[in-house]
Order: sequence, then C-alpha cells, then structure tokens
Amino acid sequence: MGKTLEDVLEMIRDKGIRIVDFKLTDIDGRWRHLSIPAERLSEKTMEAGIGFDGSNYGYAPVENSDMVFVPVLDSAVIDNYAEIPTLSMIGDVKVIQIPENKPFDQYPRNVAIRALEYMKETGIADEMIIGPEYEFYVFDEVGYEVESQNLSVNIFSQQAHWASNDEYSNNGYQIQQGKGYHTSLPMDVCNDLRSRMCLTMEEWGIKVKYHHPEVGGCGQMEIEVELGDMLKLADDTMSAKYIIKNEAVADGRTATLMPKPLAGEAGNGMHVHMLLRKDGKPVFYDQDNYAQLSNEALWFIGGLLTHARSLCAITNPSTNSYKRLVPGFEAPVTIGYAMANRSAVVRIPAYAKSPDVKRFELRNPDATCNPYYAYAAILMAGLDGIRNKIDPHANGWGPYDFNLFDLSDEEKAKISGLPASLSEAVAELEKDHDYLTAGGVFPQRLLDQLIARLKKDNEQISKIPHPAEFAKYYDL
Repeated sequence: MGKTLEDVLEMIRDKGIRIVDFKLTDIDGRWRHLSIPAERLSEKTMEAGIGFDGSNYGYAPVENSDMVFVPVLDSAVIDNYAEIPTLSMIGDVKVIQIPENKPFDQYPRNVAIRALEYMKETGIADEMIIGPEYEFYVFDEVGYEVESQNLSVNIFSQQAHWASNDEYSNNGYQIQQGKGYHTSLPMDVCNDLRSRMCLTMEEWGIKVKYHHPEVGGCGQMEIEVELGDMLKLADDTMSAKYIIKNEAVADGRTATLMPKPLAGEAGNGMHVHMLLRKDGKPVFYDQDNYAQLSNEALWFIGGLLTHARSLCAITNPSTNSYKRLVPGFEAPVTIGYAMANRSAVVRIPAYAKSPDVKRFELRNPDATCNPYYAYAAILMAGLDGIRNKIDPHANGWGPYDFNLFDLSDEEKAKISGLPASLSEAVAELEKDHDYLTAGGVFPQRLLDQLIARLKKDNEQISKIPHPAEFAKYYDL
C-alpha cells in the first residue's frame, strides 16, 4: 500500500523534519531541486502543486511554460546529505490549464509512465521489469580546465598504478592497469565507501544485489540492484546516482559515472537487464527455444537490434559515450545477440535459468542517459519488435556464441555496428524514430528538442582542440 499524505506528515513529525526538498528531472537527466518549510506541505500542495518555470529545464517551448510540480508521496525519504533535517521527494510535472492541469508530455517521468501505459494497451504485457548495473569511478581528486590557453584534466587515485611513485600517499598497494576486478583489501581502498553507498540505497528503498571493484584499476566500482518495476527503477537510478556522488564527497573523494574518464582503462556502462510479465506470468520463457527464450523474447531482441543505432542517441547521448564503445574492451561495438557473451550488444545471462527471471541485458547504455527516456525507449523498441515479429536470427544478428572481437576483419565487415560517434547516432535517430512516437509516448516536439541539443553538444565539443592533438601534430 502506498504512502498517504498523513503518513508523510507523521514521518515529518517523528523525524523532526524542518525542510521538504522536491527533486525534479531536467531534459538531460540531472536533478534540480526546490525546497519548502516542512509545515507548508499540505493537502493544497498535493492538489495545486508548486509552480515553476519549465522553460529553464531544457524542454521544448510550450504555449505556457508555467508548470506545477506534484509530489509523489511514495518517494518520501530522509535526505542524508542535508545538514538541516530534510525530507526528499520526487514528483510529476503538469502544465497549467483551465479547468484542469494535465501531465506535461515531455517530462521524463511522464514519458516513462506513458510507455508503460502503451505496453498495456498492446496487450503484450502489463509489467516491464528491469535491473540496471551502475559502473563508476571513485577518484581522490579531479581537476579540469577548458580555456583558450589551457586544456587539461588531472586525476589522482591512490590505488592507481601511476601512484606507486607518489612520495606523499604511496603505500605500495596499487592495482595494475585493467586488473581491478574483485581485487581485495588493502588494494580495494573504497570497500567501506561502497558499503555505505549500498546501505544508504537500502534506506532509500533501492534493493542492492551486490557491490564490488570493477576492472578499471584506478578506482572503478560496480553496484548492481535487484530487478524491479521499470518506473521505480528509473526513479531509483536518479537516487542511486545522487547517493553515489554524495557519499563519495562525504568521504573526501569524488565519483563519476562518465562513460570514459580514463584513457586505456575500462569504461563505465549501465547494462540494463529486462523481462516482461503478463498477469504475473513470465512472457520471455520457453524451455524449448534457444536459451529458453520465448518467441516474444526473441522478437523483443529483434526490435532492440533493429533500432540499436538510433537508440544510442538516447541510451548513449554524450560525445564521451563513443570513447567507451570501442573494440578491445567489454563494451559492445557490433549489433548481435548471444548466450553469456559479453561482446554482444544483447547478452543472455546463462545463470538466469528459472522462468520468473529469464531475461537478457542490453549492454551498450551508459549513465549519461536520462534513465526515464532511456528505459522508455528500450521498451518501445522491444514492443516494436514483438508487434512486427522481428526475428533476430533471420536478420543475421546471431546468435553469436563466440567472442565477436576475435572475428577477422572480413567477417566483421559483414556485421553492422553501433554508431562510432554521437553525430552518427543522432543521424540515425532523425531517420528512425517512429517506434518512439507510437502511442504518443515520445512527442515529436521532444525528439526534435533532444536532437537539437545533441547536435549542439557535438558541434561544441568537436571545435575544442584535444591535448592528444598537440602530442601528435604540434611539430608538423
């Protein structure tokens, strides 16, 4: 049973809450916030909402940019990072209209809600269950500057191999490049920090599966959460990123989910596991099919692979994303599916054997995405595959039960690949987006705005000289 307003007011009284903080998501997937004194939270807040100017959040202009934020009561949680006792709540956004306000169709959470409604309308399923994996780096210090006369990034990590000669902090327990996976103490200097992150996530209602050091020896971490409802997991993704970054700061460190913060080290992905249910029963299981996946599951994969290139503009929406999606690491670069193959865009975990957890994961997304848009887009691509019965095998996408990186250049040329740049992904989205607008899930005006913003980002970054260019060309 969900929380009532009285439940939240009782929490405010019991915990001595002084401030209620409302967190809203902008078009890029960043939280913004506004706060009110706790005694101002009332029935009126729930009915009328709190007004704000939506034009500053990056959405396409609307006839009336005056919007209202309406809190979601179930999201109420103590904010661990505020000095004043503070209750945190997310919510939904509505456009002010007469006689009744209506949900703002470009707001990220509303897009995810509409995608789930559309799924139910198709009759294919009534639940989208997902499970993201959060990969990130924790550094001791980071500094960067982008000025005409200085383009630089300086990173310090106590456990990095390059810190072995540092006279101030060296203890001899550094991790070799690319050798961080599951490394133990004393090399794993962030063990307790990750534990604090996970315990806080549990307090916020995020069910943690496990945490561990990842491959990157300079402080790469992973926290994986349990499977859950798509909308809740989108909410939880925003909360998890908030917790990861704030716990790192509280520990005197800094965390980034940036896809490729370090040259020569593993990048940060956000793999998304997924399955569908209808009437409480699994849609993706068939013991007689390949990998025990039903036809619907294979068609869903077919939809993902059909639209993989345009999906990247939403699941990998940064120029930095494509520095991770390169050959030689575990990040996928070719479009295909396979059982227990980490080089495939779609991987079917061999350990997920029972019908209720039979699933697959999409491995290319990263955490620069807006999770509401990304999860909704993934669902829409899969539903398009089921509706059109897109067979991934018949289309030549596998199954590839071998390492795709080991193929010869001639064989690789026969397989289509993910975009090599943000501009390439945006071009794909421009010509392939009907699956997103189906059912009015993604408004065309929103897609136009996203495309315009991504083009602007790409153009801006492409004009900035790179330090590596000085090393390569300065003396020519």
